[in-house]
Amino acid sequence: MSTSVVRTRVLCIGEVVGKAGIFCIKKLLPEIKKEENIDFVIANTEGVTGGFGIGKNHSVYMRKLGIDCQTLGEKGFYKKDIVEHIVKAPYILRPANYPPGNPGRGWRIYDCGEKRIGVFSMLGQSGFPRTHLSNPFTYAPDLAAKLNADADILIMDFHAATTAEKYTMFHLMDGKVSAVVGSHTKAQSADEQLMPKGTAVICDTGRTGSLESVGGLDPKIEIEKFLTSIPERSHDAWKKLELQGVIIEFDDTGKTQSIRRIRKECTEVPDAGESNRS
Repeated sequence: MSTSVVRTRVLCIGEVVGKAGIFCIKKLLPEIKKEENIDFVIANTEGVTGGFGIGKNHSVYMRKLGIDCQTLGEKGFYKKDIVEHIVKAPYILRPANYPPGNPGRGWRIYDCGEKRIGVFSMLGQSGFPRTHLSNPFTYAPDLAAKLNADADILIMDFHAATTAEKYTMFHLMDGKVSAVVGSHTKAQSADEQLMPKGTAVICDTGRTGSLESVGGLDPKIEIEKFLTSIPERSHDAWKKLELQGVIIEFDDTGKTQSIRRIRKECTEVPDAGESNRS
C-alpha cells in the first residue's frame, strides 16, 4: 500500500517594483498558488512604493493579496510611515543585521500547516554606501543556529549587490539553512542549484513588474538622470509585465528537495484607474 509524501512548497517572489508589480501580484499570484500547490509565499517588497521603499498601506495590501512574509533591504525605511508600522507587522522582516535598536524584526518563525518555516533577512556589505550594518558573515551562522532549534525549514533572503558576496554566503551557509535566495539586482539569474550539503541557492530571484524598464522604472527618466546628474522623480514602467521567482520544495522531514525558477507573464492590461492608483 503506497503512502502519499507530504511536501512543503515555498514560493519566493523576486522584488516587487511599483504599481506594475502590485498589479502582477494581484492578477497572477492566486493562479500560481493554485497551479503549483504553494504552501507559503515570501516576497521582497522594498520597492513596492514607487520603486523606493514601501509604505504602510502598500505593505498591508501585499499581505491581503496573499504574501505571507515580506522582506526588505537597504530601502526598507525610505517611507516614514513604515517606521511605526513595522513594529506592529510581524509579516515584514527588515535585515537582521541592522542595529539592535532598529524598529521591527529581522527574523520570524511562521506556522505553515504542520511545519514551522523560519525566515530571516541579511543585507550585504558591497555597494550600499548609505547603510553600514553588522557583518552578515559573522551574524548569519549564529542566527541560523538559534532559529534551527525551532524551525523545520529555514530560508534566508540575502539582499546583496555582487555575485561574489552572494556566492561566499552560499558556501558559508551551506548545510546551515534550507535555502539562501538572493535579491536586490532585480534581474533573475539562471544559477539555481542545490549546494553540496543540500542548501538551495540562487543569486537573484528577479523582478516582479515591468521588464521593459530600468529596474521596473521608466527608462527615459533613468537615462536622463545619467546624462545630466540631476535628480528627478522616477516613474513606474508598464510594458512587458511579469512575475518572477523560485519555487523551493521540501520533503516531510524539512529537507530541501529542489529549487526551480518561475516566470509568469501578465497578459492582462490594467485600466487607467489601476495604473494611476497609489
